[in-house]
Amino acid sequence: MINDKDNTITGKITRALADRIIAGHIAPGTKLRQDHFAEEFGASHVPVREAFRRLEAQGLVVSEPRRGVRVASFDIAEVREVAEMRASLEVLALRHAAPHLTTAILDEAEAINRAGENAVDVRAWEEANRAFHRLILTPCGMPRLLATIDDLHAASARFLFSGFRMEWGAPTDQDHRAILKALRDRQFDVAAATLARHVKWIGTKPGAKTRPKTLS
Repeated sequence: MINDKDNTITGKITRALADRIIAGHIAPGTKLRQDHFAEEFGASHVPVREAFRRLEAQGLVVSEPRRGVRVASFDIAEVREVAEMRASLEVLALRHAAPHLTTAILDEAEAINRAGENAVDVRAWEEANRAFHRLILTPCGMPRLLATIDDLHAASARFLFSGFRMEWGAPTDQDHRAILKALRDRQFDVAAATLARHVKWIGTKPGAKTRPKTLS
């Protein structure tokens, strides 16, 4: 899990490298050198090595015997697997969270969605999108489930960045709006079904350079 509240040097290195990998600034297959990042962050090799271990757990890098650590590549089968996992786990979280979603939480989620629809680039949109999903799922009260979903979001974000780096226009997210309406109406089954369909989109179009009407 990419822990935004971990202010240790290991946490800072992990977040910085995860952001670069997700945004495509470090290409798949690139070798990551401990000494390089130790120097950049003014740290010993120990926190850098631990950061690499966390990134590997998130699926962002791979450690190969005698070859070191490299940025993980991904193919459409992996993307579809992530989409299926996210759909199943986010629906599970939403079913537990839905009875605890207050009007205030849903109002905040609506504001986050509007911010995403007005995002100036895909990075700003992805941050708003992740915040939206996290907000409506957090009341499930299942921290291990939420941590796994966070890691899957990081994996799917890489795919989104790779597909939309060339061109960008802020989407109008009808799925998010439909999910919020169903939750306000206490139609939890409708909200769950919409969320599942919404998340599964990511596994359908590898490397698309045009974005769909709704994003996940």
